[in-house]
Amino acid sequence: MPVFDLPLEELHDYAGINPRPDDLDAYWEAALAELREARRDEDIVLAPVDHLAEYAECFDLWFTGVRGTRLHAKYLRPTDRSTPHPAIAVFHGYYASSPDWFRLLPYVAQGFSVLALDSRGQGGLSRDTGGIAGTSVMGHIVRGLDVAPTELLYRRHFLDTVQAVQILMERPEVDPERVGVTGESQGGGLALACAALEPRVRAAVPVYPFLSDYRRVWDLDLDINAYAELRDYLRRFDPLHEDVEQMWLTLGYIDVQHLAARIRATVMMHTGLMDMICPPSTQFAAYNKITSDKQVVIYPDFEHEDLPGIGDRTLSFFVEQLGPMTQRQA
Repeated sequence: MPVFDLPLEELHDYAGINPRPDDLDAYWEAALAELREARRDEDIVLAPVDHLAEYAECFDLWFTGVRGTRLHAKYLRPTDRSTPHPAIAVFHGYYASSPDWFRLLPYVAQGFSVLALDSRGQGGLSRDTGGIAGTSVMGHIVRGLDVAPTELLYRRHFLDTVQAVQILMERPEVDPERVGVTGESQGGGLALACAALEPRVRAAVPVYPFLSDYRRVWDLDLDINAYAELRDYLRRFDPLHEDVEQMWLTLGYIDVQHLAARIRATVMMHTGLMDMICPPSTQFAAYNKITSDKQVVIYPDFEHEDLPGIGDRTLSFFVEQLGPMTQRQA
């Protein structure tokens, strides 16, 4: 098998190279305080959606995020709500949108509620940070980079995941002690960020997570595809690299590897060793900093693509970690 990144044995020791800001913890405590101040629970709206699945109730869920942005998520719950049940939050890939209802229904059939968030300003119904109904689609990593760390757009994306999971935990039909998060690519990065910033998350399944170790991507000359805006930003706004070190440091605020040590959830990460969009070393930079129970599932020959068996493995993991108490003790 050809190797473009570090060998597997070295990946398990890789510590990442993108710098960590000294005030990172204070930065995120201030961000969480901003979220608490901004929450307007009276703005939460559940609008029923007709669906053929008799065992599920489906809704469009709307809420207001930080900076007044109107956000959308799909929300599904079992028709049997006699006792509080576990729940899953699902985050999607970069500039995509929440999965079809059909892809979320297996969780509901297993007795979970599901919330699938549309990231602000990407392919779904959530608005952009300016409140415009349209989409900005890309450029979200570098948005706010030349203004101030507090204006980084991914700061708001991370806070959106926290708010979405808190709304999920507060639903009367949901057991707040049995909530998990998952997603692929950007969704994997958001799952890690959410689990780090909302410590009540019990289980996380990040799949080839994005948003980690930005400088390593650049050093590998893989600032293309999903990371292309790093190269574009430097070429257009810092062609002589006079401020490049400050750029990496500022991006450290939204680098999930630097949040990973806060995670308390049980984690199952999935990585393809031929992934040239989110290189394996960038994923391990985050994974190696997780101190809670964790495991990584390795696909030696796979890239940034559908991974065989991952749906069954993810569902089984969540049932094992979040299922009824009697089932977990069996």
